[in-house]
Amino acid sequence: MTISKNQEGNAVELTLSGSLDTTTAPQLEEELQKITGDVTDLAFDLAELEYISSAGLRALLQAQKLMDKQGTMVVRHANETIMEVFEITGFSDMLTIED
Repeated sequence: MTISKNQEGNAVELTLSGSLDTTTAPQLEEELQKITGDVTDLAFDLAELEYISSAGLRALLQAQKLMDKQGTMVVRHANETIMEVFEITGFSDMLTIED
């Protein structure tokens, strides 16, 4: 998995590509630990994410819990496969998802 980070002021966008799974979720969790209380807007661009496992879902949930305390989080550009996982697991009700 590749993570690209773009920060402008209090807004951070993380673009994920490849697979977010047991092997790569720690990489995302490490990136999330770098997000300070100054960040009020967090966005995930999943246009290039091909696969997400339960470990990846857990990392997104961790990010949502963090942002519930300090701002907002949005998930963008999830493909059909990722959206299906979100819907089956109920994450589509927990996350703010945009096209």
